[in-house]
Amino acid sequence: MNITLSADGELIEKSRRLAREKGTSLNQVIRDYLADYVDERKSSSVADEFERLVREGSGRSAAGYRFRREDAHERR
Repeated sequence: MNITLSADGELIEKSRRLAREKGTSLNQVIRDYLADYVDERKSSSVADEFERLVREGSGRSAAGYRFRREDAHERR
């Protein structure tokens, strides 16, 4: 899919130069940024869900639960 962006000409030229110095293209820099942005948003929603579970939970294990060291090291 193609998109059109607008930015200051000097900013674009500096960005292209920097990308070239790093052995890539401005298009690839933007694609990488968008991929990172999406992953960051996913990570944020996972963190939000964890926070919700912590707030809503009692912070206690179920009655009768006993932690076994072997369970923590069990290979799955």
